[in-house]
Parts: sequence; C-alpha cells; structure tokens
Amino acid sequence: MPNELIFLSGFILFILVMMAIDLGLFGKTDKPVSMKQAGIMSAVWVSLALIFYALIFSYGHLLHHIDSFAALQEINIKNFHHLKLIPGDFAASLNLYRKNLALEFITGYVVEYALSVDNIFVMVLIFTAFAVNPKYYHKVLVWGIIGAIVMRFLFIFLGATLIAQFHWILYLFGAFLVYTGVMMFINRNREDEIDTENHKIVKFASKYFAVHPKFEGDKFFINIDRKRLITPLFLVLMIIEVTDLIFAVDSIPAIFSITKDPYIVFFSNIFAILGLRSMFFLLVNIIEKFHYLKIGLSVLLSFIGLKMLAANYVDQIGLTTGNSLLIILGILSISIIASLVFPKKVEEHL
Repeated sequence: MPNELIFLSGFILFILVMMAIDLGLFGKTDKPVSMKQAGIMSAVWVSLALIFYALIFSYGHLLHHIDSFAALQEINIKNFHHLKLIPGDFAASLNLYRKNLALEFITGYVVEYALSVDNIFVMVLIFTAFAVNPKYYHKVLVWGIIGAIVMRFLFIFLGATLIAQFHWILYLFGAFLVYTGVMMFINRNREDEIDTENHKIVKFASKYFAVHPKFEGDKFFINIDRKRLITPLFLVLMIIEVTDLIFAVDSIPAIFSITKDPYIVFFSNIFAILGLRSMFFLLVNIIEKFHYLKIGLSVLLSFIGLKMLAANYVDQIGLTTGNSLLIILGILSISIIASLVFPKKVEEHL
C-alpha cells in the first residue's frame, strides 16, 4: 500500500505541475489559443503519455510492490489480468506482467482520448449556443478539466470497489456500452441543438441562484448592490461539468474493459483529460470534417461492450490486450481516413 500511495501522490504532484504550466496559472491571458500552440501542447501531452508508458513497461511492478512470485500471482488474480505466469521463473513472469500493464495503460489512453473527441463536439455546441467569446474558452476549460479530474477520481475508485465486490457488474457495463454504441450509430446524423433558455442547468441555476443576464468578461461571478450573482460564463462551466459527468458514464466502463487495475484506469483517464484542452483548440475549427468519427466511436463502444460480455471467451479466441489495441486503432484510423477521403457534401442554398 505505501508504494501505491507514493506512486499516486507523485502522479498527482506531476498533474498539478503540468496543469500549472499548460493551463496558464503562471501567466493569464485572454487571447484565444492558436492552432500552433494547441498543436505543440497536444504533442507534449501525447509524448508524456508515451514516456509514462515506457516507465510502466520498465518499472510497473513497483506500483503494487511486487517482489515475489506469490505477490505477482495475487495481483494477477486481484486485477483480473488473466496472465499465464511461468512457475519457477519470476523474472520472465514479471516482465510479462510489466509488458501487459503498459499495454493496458496505452490502450486505455487511446480509448479515452478517442472518446474525448465526442466530448469536443458537444463543447463546441455549448460555446456556440451561448455565444461565448473564443478568448474565454481557455478559462472555462481550465476549471472544467479540474472538475473532471476530481469526478473521474471518485468514479474510478468507486467503480473498482464495485467490481471487486460484484464482478457481475462488468456484464452490466458491457451491455450498457453496446446499447450506447448502437444508439450513437442510430443518432449519428441528428442535428443537436441547445435551447439556452430552457436548458435544465439554466433552469436549475435560475431557481436557486441569482443569475446576471449578460457576460462580464471572463468573470464567473459579479457583485451588484452587495449581492453576488453568477454570470452566463459560469452557467456554461456548469453545463460542461455536467456534460463531462454524462460522458464519464460511458468512458469509465469502457476503460474497465481494458484493465481492472484502478491505478492504470486513473492514469490513462487523466492523461486523456489533460490532453483534452489542447485537442479542443486543435480541432475546434475542423471537427466537422471528421463526420465519420461518430460511426467509428459507435463501433468502438460496441466492440468494447461485446468484449466485456464475452470476457470468459476472450482468452480462448486470442483477443489479447495487444490485439485489442490494434483493433481499436484500426477502427479509429478507418473512420478518420474515410472522413478525409469522402468529405461531407455541403448543401447549396439557392
């Protein structure tokens, strides 16, 4: 347990340092984030995820303080790795474990990063509907990501506890993911709209808080006649937080299909979330070009859900973590390439 706490504490410290750098806590600016800046930070976050993958590949056994074959067997069973360990050869078994753990991390990261794109579609819709000035996107996303990290932390370790106590809940997760994938495919062409006046969060806030009728720069709150009011920008933040909560219901079960180790789930999830802000600014103006991505994500969710439902047969058919990663990358690549090769037809208005 001390090793896990040290590892987790070090990772959280790393998150705080990187957020301070990436999210601009050392230098506030109201200028819109350029595509160049977003591209650089996206490359940085992906590179950091790959470095973390290499660290797990080399030192992953330190996470759970595995120092004997018996300890390795215990973790293998506890976290449902289903590894065929080699009796009498601790070194080879440990190497197999580290390799699998690293694969689980990078596969979970790819899945979470891909599902984040769907979140970006909705974020763009929210910002557009509320007519938020692009130079304030940055601040909203800063606090949105902080809230998302806290919620994911709670969700992940709650989910891990439930799985440890009630293993059958994985089948519920699997069925839910298949349903979500099918519904995403069915509704792929639906034009989503946000009614800013009748939105449930807006109505809730208007009922319980004093709401200022117009934006006041980048302020979330404003004092008028000694009364504290929330601004429309704070309403946007609330909607984005709730939206992420809804997306977490899909993404967290999805990653539990890859790994049952709560720390690997957390690490891969957080890396994807931290890269979300830079990816948002990178894709915000071109997101509509990837019109087949929704189909790809629907197939991805259905595949992951079916894998969870067929958990008892996965080993028999040779669907290893490595093979799952290749299938996931294949699904995403095909949907992206198809979007670029077969661009969406623009309707001409007479």
